[in-house]
Amino acid sequence: MKVLFIVNEEGEPGLKAGFTASKRNFKKAVDRNCIKRVMREAYRLQKLPLQQRLVDEGKSVSIFLIYINKELPVSAEVHEKIGLILQRLTDKILPATT
Repeated sequence: MKVLFIVNEEGEPGLKAGFTASKRNFKKAVDRNCIKRVMREAYRLQKLPLQQRLVDEGKSVSIFLIYINKELPVSAEVHEKIGLILQRLTDKILPATT
């Protein structure tokens, strides 16, 4: 997966996300929609810690996840990858304060 994000210091704090799969790699809309559905569900289940920290810090982040593999994904793999992406994003945007 490829991740694009923008951090906004001003405006309403929170988290926004977008998902896509390439028409070049998946000709059938059914396949693209399936991929996006799996990605959205994995994101929905794991977004809460990042979302809460952003609200606490008063920041806003827009994330765009692009599925670039050429094979249909397995739900467990997507869940794992998005969890890793969100964790890395949290560490990058909101470094731990000691």
